[in-house]
Amino acid sequence: MLRKISLLLSFFVLCLLLSNTAMAQCSICTKTASQLGEGPAKALNSAIVYLAFTPFAIMGYIGWRWWKNEKELNS
Repeated sequence: MLRKISLLLSFFVLCLLLSNTAMAQCSICTKTASQLGEGPAKALNSAIVYLAFTPFAIMGYIGWRWWKNEKELNS
């Protein structure tokens, strides 16, 4: 059990570390960021990635709990 938790935690940390390199801007945000300059553009991109990650993490947790409960009911 401890191994699974540590593996899951290391996966999330790895995802957070790699999220800075992801480009997650729409065309309007790209145009706005190009007008702001390099520093604010990176901050805007990081904020977009952070805000996009949160709903996926919540839905992943809900799906995992559902799958775990279904697996217990079928056993």
